[in-house]
Amino acid sequence: MPEHRIIVYPPTATGGRRVRFGDRILGTAYSLHELTGFLQNAGLTGWNELDVIESDFVEWHEGGPEVWS
Repeated sequence: MPEHRIIVYPPTATGGRRVRFGDRILGTAYSLHELTGFLQNAGLTGWNELDVIESDFVEWHEGGPEVWS
């Protein structure tokens, strides 16, 4: 489990969502698949899309994993 919370910010006008892991901005994801890739690159190598959806460590702002636009 991660030591820090994962924050997924509200969608922008273009549909992307900024992603923060602890004090680090990982980038802007445009899909759950891309978000999962960001987290794997940040060290959560065993995580898949279902882990992201079900994790209590992921804090979704203004919509959950199905909201991208």
